Parts: sequence; structure tokens; C-alpha cells
Amino acid sequence: MTPKPMLAKYRLILLRHAKSAWPDGVADRERPLADRGRKAASVIGTYMVREKLFPDLALVSPARRARETWKLVRGALLKKVEHEAADIYEVSAERMLDVIRAVEPDIRTLLIVGHNPGMEIAASLIVADGDADAVGRMREKFPTGGLAVIDLDLDGWDEIAADTGYLERFVTPRSLGNNGAWP
Repeated sequence: MTPKPMLAKYRLILLRHAKSAWPDGVADRERPLADRGRKAASVIGTYMVREKLFPDLALVSPARRARETWKLVRGALLKKVEHEAADIYEVSAERMLDVIRAVEPDIRTLLIVGHNPGMEIAASLIVADGDADAVGRMREKFPTGGLAVIDLDLDGWDEIAADTGYLERFVTPRSLGNNGAWP
């Protein structure tokens, strides 16, 4: 039996940066998106618009591939979204939770554009429930361009902790693009 979704006070959207290139002599932090990554980021942005997943604030890793992912997603959104660089490059899941806890409570929908393994571990840590198939897929692999939408019944971001979230959905570019036939 699938559990009933909660009426969330807060929504956390976790987006792993899209597929990056590996050019010779380029530092990891400066790696750009690959062509496939640019297409995937656009697919995710279009999906977010179609599903009305509009963040109030986006916290974006300072790594180039995360910034480029956000730029393509932001280009698809129908409204201006405030964004900030966040210290989430190569951080642990606990550090990511600390960053989330510092968000002002008037921000109701928060988007984080970051990296694995911190993104995958944080999502798995936060999610207590949700569609069993989606939870299983998310915990098995949080691929580049993966998008987890987590609903939270909290009184403020400072309350986020392990097992406080409901996975409302988990999608990947492959599951969305070209009728599921992603390159």
C-alpha cells in the first residue's frame, strides 16, 4: 500500500548537476557540462515548469557544472528565482543539512543544485517515506540530472533532520527525455 502524501509546509528540491565533460587539464571544480548534460538540464527545466516546481530560492554549488545546470534550468522557469552560491561542493550529507537549516523560514520551496555523494546521501537520510518504487530508485542511484522532490511538515528549515521527509517524486532526464529514450 502506497502511503498517503502529507500536506507539506516546506518543499525541498534536490537536483544533482547534469552530466559534465572531463577535458584534459581542467580542474574538477571548473569542469563544464557535456552536450548531453546541457540537453538534460533543459529537459529538467522544462519538466519543472510543466509540473509547477518553482523554487523560492536556489542554492547552487560554485562548481562550474552546477552553475551551468542552474543557468539552463533557470532559463526554462517562468518566474525569476533568487539564487545564491552555497558551500556545497564536495560536502557531506550532514554539512548539506546544516546549509539547509540556515535557510530563512519564509522560503517555502528550496532548490539545491549540487553533487554526489553528498546529494544522494542527504536525500536518503532525509526521506522517511514516499512511493516505494521512487524511494528505491533514488536510493539505488541518484544519477546526474536526477531530481528529488521532498515534502516536509516542519515549522522551519532548522528542523530538518533524518527521516523528516516524504519523497513526493524522483525523476531523471532519462525517464523524461525523448519518451524515455535518453541518449
